Amino acid sequence: MDKEEQLKRWRLVLGQASDPQESISMGEDEQGMDKVLDALYDSERERGLGSSSPNVTRWLGDIRKYFPAPVIQLMQKDALERLRLHQMLLQPELLETLQPDVHLVSTLLSLKKVLPAQTRETAREVIRKVVKDLEKKLRQPLQNAIQGSLSRVARSRRPKPNAIDWHRTIRANLKHYQVEYKSIIPEKLWGYGRRQPKMKDLILLVDQSGSMAASVVYAGIIGSIMASMPSITTRFIVFDTSVVDLTEQLHDAVDLLFATQLGGGTHISKALRYGRQHIRQPRNTIMVLISDLMEGGPAEDLIRQAMEIKTSGVNLIALLALNDKGAPMYDHHIADQFTQLDIPTFACTPDAFPDLMAKAIKGERLRAEL
Repeated sequence: MDKEEQLKRWRLVLGQASDPQESISMGEDEQGMDKVLDALYDSERERGLGSSSPNVTRWLGDIRKYFPAPVIQLMQKDALERLRLHQMLLQPELLETLQPDVHLVSTLLSLKKVLPAQTRETAREVIRKVVKDLEKKLRQPLQNAIQGSLSRVARSRRPKPNAIDWHRTIRANLKHYQVEYKSIIPEKLWGYGRRQPKMKDLILLVDQSGSMAASVVYAGIIGSIMASMPSITTRFIVFDTSVVDLTEQLHDAVDLLFATQLGGGTHISKALRYGRQHIRQPRNTIMVLISDLMEGGPAEDLIRQAMEIKTSGVNLIALLALNDKGAPMYDHHIADQFTQLDIPTFACTPDAFPDLMAKAIKGERLRAEL
């Protein structure tokens, strides 16, 4: 990148105030990019995006013209937060122009009570698109990790066709590759035994306070996927100052997400107490608490509930966040106490969740330190 190009980029980053004499020459595209960036980030100017639909629509079209999808999503997020343009989500024609992502889903869910009927249907379609994309990404890793961990299988040297371990068989027979046929002629077959998978119970306790919005979205999608797997029973419970069991909605992730109530306070001990009622076999149960641990009730009660669940034999895991951005602000004191109780406490990305579940099912020790 030459010096002139570097100057142009810094000019776009710093805005018009950095070049009051307009000494840096910019082409048509750079001027267009500067205009949309200026409308969003230059708080000194009064123009902004305005509140009219044409202005917002034009701006949304411009950012699609000049920037790639990840940047578009960031700018949409900033527009909603900095310029308070939530009114654009109340209009279906504007909503259709937005780039769907988890943040947009979180915002729509928080606004669902004020969405007009027509916009509500558009919002469902936007949410369904994001859910479908994430399900496609997460379903296979989750299924592979969980089913592989539950099936404590023995190796077989004479497997039936549907029980062949193809990866191991191919590796063991690479030396028998036939060039003329472009094929491997296996001398030995490796396969799995016929032991039945051991059932597990999963209880997801999901904090639906405002700071946990993205985690609620990911947890809902993951819970819906796991509920479709016959070898594990899944219960999905959301809470703020009250507790709501949404297990019956797990068959449809969109319905499940629309049943959540983002915002409000937090009463974690009440959620743990409710979850305990559904523990059938403690040593065969995994309980995942997804919360920033900002307890609104007595902290002593929360610690006591967690300790009693842990000592009963339940594999209790505390996730400070389930998103792509790491842990938000959380209660360090309670997190430290959880760690002292040998309760793994950390943030987790959705991509890492299948591996976490696999280790939990196999009883492997998870990272317990912060």
